Amino acid sequence: MNPEINSLPADVDLLIIGAGPAGLTAAQYGARANLNVLVLEQLAPGGQVLMIDVLENYPGNVEIHDTEGNVIAGPRTGFDFAGDMHRQAETFGASFISETVSGLVKEKEMFTAVLAGGGKYNAPAVVIATGAAHRCLDIPGEKEFSGRGVSYCATCDGAFFKNKKILVIGGGDAACDEAQYLSRLSSQVTVVHRRDRFRAQPALARRVMNNKNIEVRFNTVIKEIKGEQKVSSVLLEHDGKTYEESADAVFIFAGTIPQSSLVSGGSLQAVLDESGCIVTDQKMAASVPGLFAAGDVRSGAFRQVVVAAGEGAVAAHSAAEYLDALRGTAYQ
Repeated sequence: MNPEINSLPADVDLLIIGAGPAGLTAAQYGARANLNVLVLEQLAPGGQVLMIDVLENYPGNVEIHDTEGNVIAGPRTGFDFAGDMHRQAETFGASFISETVSGLVKEKEMFTAVLAGGGKYNAPAVVIATGAAHRCLDIPGEKEFSGRGVSYCATCDGAFFKNKKILVIGGGDAACDEAQYLSRLSSQVTVVHRRDRFRAQPALARRVMNNKNIEVRFNTVIKEIKGEQKVSSVLLEHDGKTYEESADAVFIFAGTIPQSSLVSGGSLQAVLDESGCIVTDQKMAASVPGLFAAGDVRSGAFRQVVVAAGEGAVAAHSAAEYLDALRGTAYQ
């Protein structure tokens, strides 16, 4: 037992930074372990799952029919799913505060989360579940037309471009999933991917390839987004030749950047991999004692909602074990 831990000013037992599927599950499992849990999230609880139109591959989230074949329940939307997870965590006793964490430090056995709006919270254990942000292409016109035809979320902005000419940039799960959604709004969806095949899961890739409303162009790169007040055309390159094509919207899904700056840029230095993700062991423990990571910010993560939820549960369970050992109350 560490004799100093009981004399340190802890506000809560477990701080969770980020409220995507990983953070929400960690909150539920932490609260069920009788920990005083506080979740800090700068946006709305749910994270990137809020952008999912139909969460069709989460176990048990399926379409259900009655004996006459009528649909009586269907797969949940990402928005509804996130709302359920949030309410469930609150029911078990977790607290939520909408704040941006600008810094995280550790002194002796206590972490301090510094809030951008002022104030701070102390806890002996922290779960980082900050996820990842969309990656920009850094091409001319992308920044200038953001919100005016350039978007990173089809379910957020797709309705503005119903029956319009839409380009989707990318070849992963997100690009294919969002292209499917957009194809229900327009019959003029073109997926542009710089490789010769998709890196998305085969089922998603096949669905896009077989969709009559989607044209797929492999080995093609977008070089510039053009327009005046809004997007009107793009410059594409294929086989070394550049050509201009009209477009009303460009949806970009070019990968993500792990949001690990809280444990890499200041006094708190966790081990990261080459892409900036937090390295953990199988218990989701990072290199700093008392620090755990789960979800898209963790190294080696398979970026799926079900995986993030599982990692969040493991992280909270491991944090509870860590606190028991720290306080000398571990089960013998």
